[in-house]
Amino acid sequence: MQLDTAVKNLTNHGFSVRVFKTQQEAVSAISQELSGRTIGFGGSVTLQELGLFEALSANNTVYWHWKQSPAEALEKAVTAQIYMTSANAISETGEIINIDGTGNRVAAMLYGHEALYIIAGTNKLAPDLPSAMERARNIAAPLNARRLSCKTPCAMSEPMRCHDCGSPDRICNGFVTLARPCGGIGKTHVILIEENLGY
Repeated sequence: MQLDTAVKNLTNHGFSVRVFKTQQEAVSAISQELSGRTIGFGGSVTLQELGLFEALSANNTVYWHWKQSPAEALEKAVTAQIYMTSANAISETGEIINIDGTGNRVAAMLYGHEALYIIAGTNKLAPDLPSAMERARNIAAPLNARRLSCKTPCAMSEPMRCHDCGSPDRICNGFVTLARPCGGIGKTHVILIEENLGY
């Protein structure tokens, strides 16, 4: 994958992009720039692997339904100053894709926060928009369905792939592609880490 190409195109699209060699460097930088804020988290294996909830909780009020009462945390994350999530795929042509089951994560990416942070390992990069969507549907979504013990065809098939199912356990209900930052240039921070993180 061409990291430099992705950074150039994301930047040209109006995203604020930074690249870190290691997750420790990324967590340190994010923790230093955010203090005294309210921060909402979307469901993300990447954020969990980074230990960001624990790191940011030292100097901020952080809401995450994976760590706290889901009903309360989901409600408060909606009105937080900062929202953090990852991406299911990022194209080298400069688009960011996320798939969601309940809609809280993709809704928060679009509106209502002072700043949005999208944090991803370079394993999430794909050459173009169609291949990014392919990655999101056939790699990220099935792995998440398995993690959640969903009885969906994608989670139970080998090899894993999207079946565009009608299962009640389906987690692919909302597809959001950010072509440009919602809310203006510089509002969406894309943090790329040169490691494999999440799905």
